[in-house]
Amino acid sequence: MHQIKKLMIIRLLAIITLAFTSNLATAINIDSTLNESKFNIESIDSLTSLWYNKQMSPGNDTSFIVTEADSLFIPDFPDSVYIERLKSLPLVMEMSYNKIVRNYIHMYTHKRTELVETMLGLSDHYFPLFEQILDSKNMPLELKYLAVIESALNPNAVSRVGATGMWQFMYYTGKSYKLEINSLVDERRDPVKATYAAIAFMNDLYKIYNDWILVIAAYNCGPGNVNKAIRRSGGKKDYWEIYYRLPRETRGYVPAFIAATYVMNFHNEHNIFPKKSELPILCDTIIIKEKVHFEQISKFMDIEVDELRSLNPQYRRDIIPGNSKPYALRLPHNQTLAFIDKKDTILTYNDSVYFNLAAMAKTPVHNTYKPGSPSKNHTKLNYTIKAGDNLGYIADWYNVSVSNIKYWNGIRGSKIRGGQKLAIYVHKSKASKYKKINTMSFAQKQASIGKKVAVKATQPTATLKAGEYELYTVKRGDTLWDIAKVFPGVTDTEIMQWNGISDASKISVGQKLKIKIKG
Repeated sequence: MHQIKKLMIIRLLAIITLAFTSNLATAINIDSTLNESKFNIESIDSLTSLWYNKQMSPGNDTSFIVTEADSLFIPDFPDSVYIERLKSLPLVMEMSYNKIVRNYIHMYTHKRTELVETMLGLSDHYFPLFEQILDSKNMPLELKYLAVIESALNPNAVSRVGATGMWQFMYYTGKSYKLEINSLVDERRDPVKATYAAIAFMNDLYKIYNDWILVIAAYNCGPGNVNKAIRRSGGKKDYWEIYYRLPRETRGYVPAFIAATYVMNFHNEHNIFPKKSELPILCDTIIIKEKVHFEQISKFMDIEVDELRSLNPQYRRDIIPGNSKPYALRLPHNQTLAFIDKKDTILTYNDSVYFNLAAMAKTPVHNTYKPGSPSKNHTKLNYTIKAGDNLGYIADWYNVSVSNIKYWNGIRGSKIRGGQKLAIYVHKSKASKYKKINTMSFAQKQASIGKKVAVKATQPTATLKAGEYELYTVKRGDTLWDIAKVFPGVTDTEIMQWNGISDASKISVGQKLKIKIKG
C-alpha cells in the first residue's frame, strides 16, 4: 500500500514539474487519467459558464449537466484524424490539439448537437457579416468563431455579470469603444456595430501580444490577468506555457475556441447539420433620421414586430430614436422598397401615441422575442402536416415565425409528424390567401413564396409491387421527411415504424431503411 502511494506521489510530482517547465501537451501525455479527472472537469465547468448560463434559462435544460464519466468518453475518431482536419483548415492561427480540446469537441458533437445545429443555421446570417468586417481590417477570418463561444451567436445574450450581446461587452468596455448605451439603444446588441467594436478591441490586444491565441485569452479575462500569468511564468508568452497561471475559465476558453472552429467546419463528419434559421440571409440597411416605432412599420408592411426585433436587437423598446442623429434599420432584402414607398405613412401613423413619454416609460424592454397569443385581428387556420414538412417550411408558407407555431400548438423541440394538425393564426385580411395552403402540393407551396423544388433522384421501384419493401440508403443531409418525399404516399412516421426508429434525428449516413411500396 505504501509503495502504491509513493508511486502516485512521484507521478503527480512529475506532472506538476512538466506543467511548469514544458509544454502542457507533454504533461497531459504523461498521465491521461489524472488529466481527464482534473483538467477536463475544470474545462467542462468553464464551458457551462460560457454557454449554459448565458444561453439557457436556469432550470430550463438539464441535458448539459456533465459527469466525470462523460468527460472520459472515447471520441468517434482517433486523435490523428482531429489533428489532420485542424491542420487542413486555411487558418493563420495555430490550432493546437490535445485531450482538453478533444473533450470540448466531444462536448459539441455529443452533448450539445441541437445547439450546434441552431448555430450553424444562424451562421448563414451572421458569418458573412463578420467576415466582411474582419477582412476590411486585415484580421484573421477565424476570429468569427469567438462569437460562438461568447454567446452562441445570440445578440441578446447577457452573462451573470452583465456582459451583453454577441461579443459580450461589459458596460464600460462598450462605452470606451464608442457603443451607444442608454434607455432606448444598446449597441452592444447591434451585430454590426458590436462586431466593429470587438475587432477594434482585439486589434488593440494584438498590438500588446502579437499573438492571436493570447488575444483570445485576454479577450476573455482581460489583459491584466494575461500579463500577470506571463509575469509569473518567467516572461513566457505561449498560451500553453502560461496555462496554469490563467484564471480557471480562461483555461477552458481557448480549447473551446479551437473545438468550435473544428465543429463549425467538420460538423458533417459528425452527422450534425444546420437547423433552418428564422433570420433572412439577405438584408438591407436603411438609415432613419426620424423617430419610428416597430409597430408603425409592422402595421403597413408584411413583417411582424418580432422579426424586426430579431433583425434590430439594439433597440430596447421597439423605438428607433431618430431626430438627434441617423440610426440604422435592418430589413429583409425584399422589404426595403416597400418601406421606402410607405415611409411617410409609417412615420405619421399614431405618432402622438407611440412617442408619448408616459407611454414610452411603460413600454417593456425587449431583450428577446417571446411568442404570445394572436390578437383579435387574427383568425385561426388549420394545417395538416404532410410527409416532408418541417416547421421552417410551414412558417415560410404562412409568413409567421417558428416560435409562434410552437407556442400556438404546445410544441417543444422541432419534431412534428405526418397527419398532425397545427393551428396557424394569420391576419384576417389575408385569411383567404392562406386557406389554400393546406390543399396545395409541396411544389405549389414553395412556389407561393418564390422558391423552386429541386427534383430528387429516386431509386427505381417499377419492378416492386404494392406491399413489398425497398431498401433506401441514407445519404448525407437526409432527414426522414426528405426520404418520405421521395416515395409517394409514404410518411416519416411510417418509415420510423417499419424500421423500429424511436428518434427521427438518429438516422446515420449509409444506414439502410425499409420502405414499403404504396399501391
